[in-house]
Amino acid sequence: MPTSIIILILIAAIAALAFLLFKKTNEVKKFKGLLTKMKKAFNYLDDQAKMIVKTDVEINRAQEFLDKRLSALDTLQKTSRLISTTLDENEIFHRLKQALTTDLGFEKGLIFILDDKKNCNVRIASGLSEEEIFYITGRLEKETDLLNALKDGNTFSSPRSPFSIKEKILQIFQIEHFVLSPVLAQSGMIGAVFVGNKSNIALSDGDEEFISILANQIGQALENARLFDQVYSSSQLLELKVQERTRQLESALTEVKQISKTKSEFISAVSHELRTPLTSIKGYASILIAGKLGNVPDAVKQRLEKINIHSDNLVKLINDLLDISRIESGKVEMTMEKCRLSEMIDNVHDLLTPQIKEKSINWRMDVDPKIPDMFLDKQQAERIFINLIGNAIKFTPENGTISVKVILQDNNMVKAEVTDTGIGIPKDAITKLFDEFYRVENEINENVKGTGLGLPLAKKIVEAHGGSMWVTSKVGEGTSFHFTIPVKTEQ
Repeated sequence: MPTSIIILILIAAIAALAFLLFKKTNEVKKFKGLLTKMKKAFNYLDDQAKMIVKTDVEINRAQEFLDKRLSALDTLQKTSRLISTTLDENEIFHRLKQALTTDLGFEKGLIFILDDKKNCNVRIASGLSEEEIFYITGRLEKETDLLNALKDGNTFSSPRSPFSIKEKILQIFQIEHFVLSPVLAQSGMIGAVFVGNKSNIALSDGDEEFISILANQIGQALENARLFDQVYSSSQLLELKVQERTRQLESALTEVKQISKTKSEFISAVSHELRTPLTSIKGYASILIAGKLGNVPDAVKQRLEKINIHSDNLVKLINDLLDISRIESGKVEMTMEKCRLSEMIDNVHDLLTPQIKEKSINWRMDVDPKIPDMFLDKQQAERIFINLIGNAIKFTPENGTISVKVILQDNNMVKAEVTDTGIGIPKDAITKLFDEFYRVENEINENVKGTGLGLPLAKKIVEAHGGSMWVTSKVGEGTSFHFTIPVKTEQ
C-alpha cells in the first residue's frame, strides 16, 4: 500500500478520533451543567421541605392554640350558663368546681372570697394541699398591697406583670406560670380567681383574658345571688311584719266590733228606756194643751207646746239612733216591695214643700223614664231622699236651687244626685261628713238644730240596699250628694 494512502488513512483516523473527542467533551460539559442544575434543584427542594416542615410545626402550634381557645370558650360558655341559672351562692361554687379542677386544664387553681373582716375564705381549690391552702390564705391576708392592686380591677399574669407584683405572687403561690384575676361586684372586689402551672407550660395572653372574663362572670353571679338573698330576706321580714300587723289589726277589729256591739246594745237599751217616759210626757202634754184636764193659762200652754216639740225631736233622735244601731248590727230586715222612684221623690217633695216654699227655693227634678219599677224598702228609701233633700233645704239660701236627678247606668245601677246651691262644705270636713253626730262648723249649723245622724243614716240605708254614697262640694258654690243602688226587678 502506498505511503500516501496510509498517511491519508491515518489522517482520517486522527480526524475521526478528534471528532469523537470533541463530541465527548461537549457531552461532558452538558452533563456537568445538568449536574449543576440538579444540585440547585435539590437544594431548592431541600429548602422547600424544611419550610414545609417549619410551616407544619407552626400550623400544628396554631391548631393547638385554636383548639385550646375553642375549648376555653366552650368551657367559659358552659360555666357561664351553669352559674347564671342559679341564685344560690353555694350552688354557684359547686358548679364552678368541675370547671376549675378539670375543664380549664391548669395544674393548680383556687377561688377565694373575702368576708366582712377581709379574711380569705377558699371556696374551691385544685391541685393544692391543705398546708399549701393554709399558707396561701395566711400570706394573702397579710399582703394588703396585692389585695389593693386587685381592688383596682387589675388582672395579673406571669407573661405581663410588674416585677414587684410578680415576685409577691410567686412568693405566695410558689408557681411560676400563673393568672390572678379579681372577682368584682357592685360593692368592689369580693375575691379572686387564681390558676397556674408549676411545670414549664407557659401561659398566654389568651389565658389571662379567659380567666378575667370568668372572674367577672363569677362576680356577676355572686352579686345576683346576694341581691336575691337580700330581697328574699327583706320579703320574709316584710311578711312577718305584715302577719304581725294583720294579727294586730284583726285583734283591733275584733275589739272594735265588740265595742260597736256594746255601743249598739247600749243605745238600743237606753233608747227603749227613754222612749217610754217620752211617750208619757208627750201624751200628758197633749192632754194638757187640749184642756182635757181643765183650762191651762196661755203661758203654761206655750211651755207645754215647747215640751211637745222637744219630745218629738227627742223621739226622732231616738228612732234614728235605733235605726242606725239595727242596720249596723244587721238586725233590720229590709221589707222589699216594688217602687217607682219618680212617685217616691214626688211624695218626698210634697212632704217638704212647705219648707221649700218658705225659702222660695227653685225645685228641679229629672228622673230617667227608662228606670223600671224596682224592689226597695220603700219606707227606708224615702228616708234617704228626705234626709238628703232636707239637708239641702237647710243649707240653701233663699231663691236658691235644689235639683234631684236620677239616671239608669249601663251597669244596671241607678245613680241619684241631690244638688244644691248652698254654702258648700270644706274639703277637710267631707271625710267626716258621714260620721255619727258630726256637724260641719258654719253659721247655719250654729243657728239650726240638728242631730248629725241624718246623713250617716241615709248612707247606711243605701249600703243596706247594696249601694254606695259619696259627696262632692265646693265652698260658696254648693254640694252634691251621690248614691247608687242596684236595680232589682225581682225579689
